[in-house]
Amino acid sequence: MLNTEDQITRTIAFVKEQLANAEGGHDWFHIERVYNNALLISKTEDVDLLVVSLGALLHDIADSKFHDGDESVGPKIAREFLFNLNVDSIVIEHVINIIDNISFKGGHVTQQFHSKELDVVQDADRLDAIGAIGIARCFNYGGFKNRQLYNPEIKPNLKMTKEEYKNSNAPTINHFYEKLLLLKDKMNTQTGKKIALERHQYMERFLDQFYKEWKGIN
Repeated sequence: MLNTEDQITRTIAFVKEQLANAEGGHDWFHIERVYNNALLISKTEDVDLLVVSLGALLHDIADSKFHDGDESVGPKIAREFLFNLNVDSIVIEHVINIIDNISFKGGHVTQQFHSKELDVVQDADRLDAIGAIGIARCFNYGGFKNRQLYNPEIKPNLKMTKEEYKNSNAPTINHFYEKLLLLKDKMNTQTGKKIALERHQYMERFLDQFYKEWKGIN
């Protein structure tokens, strides 16, 4: 049976292979950043580090956005991989619950599972959605979906259902108000909250500059 270090090493290799051709905001480097964020946050939290590590590494193994909205693909792939890796069944179930419950989903869906490990991985993932990296990922995905940068006539919708959020084709700037700027107040851990505040303020400065340039104000 593989030790913890070998399980993580095998998982990293698997994720790199699976996401070799992924969209730039949801590729291996996104996973690596979330993994590193999760390890950082874990230093101040009483958590099972194996669960956190596997949850962070596998949380976006098959993002539903790239599988016609099917949310079952990721958990299925992760479960099969972990089973073949002979990971303890209790750990597998915990990791699958993290994958199933980590997503923002428009911010109006009640989370069905709670654990300190999910709190850590969720914060780590949300940190990668804000700040300079978050801005880059947001516009990269908007370009991938051929969305407008900004349209003053299309206002952000803060009351979208999960399905409306999933199917939205609104301009990229709207996503700041519909998700990114909301994440600061949804962080779970003290470390996550501290890092999120700085990144949130950076996004606010970016938006101020964006609107100045849009309006031709020097």
